[in-house]
Amino acid sequence: MHILCLGGGPAGLYFALLMKLQNPASQITVVERNRPFDTFGWGVVLSDQTLDNLRAADPVSAQLIGDAFNHWDDVEVFFKGRSVRSGGHGFCGIGRKRLLNILQDRCIALGVDLVFETDVQDDQAMAAKYQADIVIASDGLNSRIRNRYADTFKPDIDLRACRFVWLGTHKTFDAFTFAFEQTEHGWFAAHAYKFDDNTSTFIVETPEAVWKAHGLDQMSQEEGIAFCEKLFAKYLDGNTLMNNATHVRGSAIWIRFPRVVCERWVHHENIGGKDVPIVLMGDAAHTAHFSIGSGTKLALEDAIELTQCFAQTPEPAKALETYEALRSVEVLKIQNAARNSTEWFENVDRYSGLDAEQFFYSLLTRSQRISHENLRVRDASWLRGYEQWLAKSADHPAPPPMLLPLKVRELQLKNRIVVSPMATYSAVDGMPQDFHLVHLGARALGGAAMVFAEMTAPCPEGRITPGCPGLWNEEQMRAWKRIVDFAHRSGEGVAMGMQLGHSGPKGSTQLGWEAPDEPLPAGNWPLLAASAVSYGPTNAVPAAMTRDDMDRLKAQFVQSTRYAAQAGFDWLELHCAHGYLLSSFITPLTNQRTDEYGGPLENRCRYPLEVFEAMRAVWPAHLPMSVRISAHDWAPGGNTADDAVAIARLFKAAGCDFIDVSSGQTTRAAKPVYGRMYQTPFADRIRNEIGIRTIAVGAISEVDHVNSIIAAGRADLCAIARPHLADPAWTLHEAAKLQSRAVDWPKPYLSGRDQLYRELSKQKQV
Repeated sequence: MHILCLGGGPAGLYFALLMKLQNPASQITVVERNRPFDTFGWGVVLSDQTLDNLRAADPVSAQLIGDAFNHWDDVEVFFKGRSVRSGGHGFCGIGRKRLLNILQDRCIALGVDLVFETDVQDDQAMAAKYQADIVIASDGLNSRIRNRYADTFKPDIDLRACRFVWLGTHKTFDAFTFAFEQTEHGWFAAHAYKFDDNTSTFIVETPEAVWKAHGLDQMSQEEGIAFCEKLFAKYLDGNTLMNNATHVRGSAIWIRFPRVVCERWVHHENIGGKDVPIVLMGDAAHTAHFSIGSGTKLALEDAIELTQCFAQTPEPAKALETYEALRSVEVLKIQNAARNSTEWFENVDRYSGLDAEQFFYSLLTRSQRISHENLRVRDASWLRGYEQWLAKSADHPAPPPMLLPLKVRELQLKNRIVVSPMATYSAVDGMPQDFHLVHLGARALGGAAMVFAEMTAPCPEGRITPGCPGLWNEEQMRAWKRIVDFAHRSGEGVAMGMQLGHSGPKGSTQLGWEAPDEPLPAGNWPLLAASAVSYGPTNAVPAAMTRDDMDRLKAQFVQSTRYAAQAGFDWLELHCAHGYLLSSFITPLTNQRTDEYGGPLENRCRYPLEVFEAMRAVWPAHLPMSVRISAHDWAPGGNTADDAVAIARLFKAAGCDFIDVSSGQTTRAAKPVYGRMYQTPFADRIRNEIGIRTIAVGAISEVDHVNSIIAAGRADLCAIARPHLADPAWTLHEAAKLQSRAVDWPKPYLSGRDQLYRELSKQKQV
């Protein structure tokens, strides 16, 4: 096979040497536009795990790379005049030039042809010259090849919000160092790490608006670097900052990071009468933000994967198909984590109100890849100290964050776990049944701080299905009271929450195990919504609400609120999400009104706010109220995270105590980007930007998720659904698992029946 790698960065060089090892008879050529010792970066970072992958792929080059690495375990953060440090993080730094030279030497030793100072303008002509059977497009971030075949690759390039400059310094840092400095215009962050005996990388980044406010866009290179030296002088110990991108003019050394995602990675072209696959690799195929240090890692692991695919699959076309399928998924995981990390650094101001301890924890876990227990593996002593700080406990071991109590108004919650409202389709004519007593009662005994009843309608036509419960008469109130009384009597301090909502355009549908969201075969009732817009092509068109409809429904919500108080519920939530009636007002996808309840976001929120304020006026003042919102419609033209912040701010001003942060389900056209804890960033943003407590919900399936969310200050409560369906005592069982690995926690965190259940759980595990 004749292989042509266009681009002599880590991806092209490493793939070339691995393929030469695998098949020495292959003719492999790497063409690079620069000279062997030209490079415009400073140091690159790889994790210990990536080094293990390199050792398995080629022990010889891995040994040379490992010998050249500067290894460190510590991360240190400087923030608001304080520093926090922890260990066990396992990173290595190496000069980019040194890395390339090692790979170049290894290629030459194996017989790979390296061609330098050749700027490829036409990949097809170059492929024909070398009679290539396959072309590797490893030509970097600004890939000409990716651009030439954009119709196939379908690249999506997102320029991020910060400007950054990649500099060097002779100040050698003994930890991966993050330094944050606030100016009159905003925050600057420095990422610094040592990569050889006398040099460190020093990256400075700041939001575009802050960069421009300081006039950095008008400064020369020298002026911009001098500005950074002055700003971060306390960390440089008199050393200067150095720039090796002198070929770039003026402020162009400050870059906006481009996040690159390609739909396809392989293009086929007829060259010289044969089919030649052109394959993206490294930055040409994808990028991941430098704040998680994964660009070089991804490039090297691309090379490893494609080499393995060729080894395992004799047919080249099948090998390339497998490569694209496997790597695109793995890269997407890294890019999702990188997106979280990128957004954290773009929004330092959001977290600037945190104390240094929690700011540090938030930074360490920003990508959602590093969890609470992972931090314990890395540095158990530091994490124990942080747990004590979080619990405000200096005299005894602190419990994990999930078991910290929380007071909301006059309600005391024993921990941070909530059983989510979950539709069970088991009511009869709106009446809760014995099923609800058993279902909710079992979970009230399971250790969670609060158990929510499923969405409950204020009127018969407000039900989603005929099996959904209601709270529009005294008989229903008494049935709910029976359940609440049992929970209070037997649930060891558990609180009970009622969620009130009207189905709106999603009403009169079949039970969840029949045909969800589809209309009833017969006996449908009329629907109401903000506008005459159906939820889907098979759903009935609702009537646009009149003022009389609004007044009548508001009165029904108020009466249901009174019934909820009489039934003894401790918490009340108003459902304004998921495309139901109040949500149909908030999202522009379904609100087409031209009166004062349509148009701008403030108008679209007007009626939901009227309902909330009327309910709050009759709900006991000492008890909390929350609102569930869809923080993102996940559809073109719909609400986004920016709108979610504005919505939450309006409800906070109206007296809301908590925002329950969900997303989507407002339209059948929604295309959510799923992943573990995928909605938590919305809760994080709302909590830390506007200062209102939040409930995180959505793909939170492990206690480690909960501990990370609470400890980082991303939310104040975590609502857990599916795990509680499978195991009503999920909270107790998870607490028992944590207990088995730690010293005893003080009794106030688990007492009475909870203590007994926990001990039984521990015995069962043994």
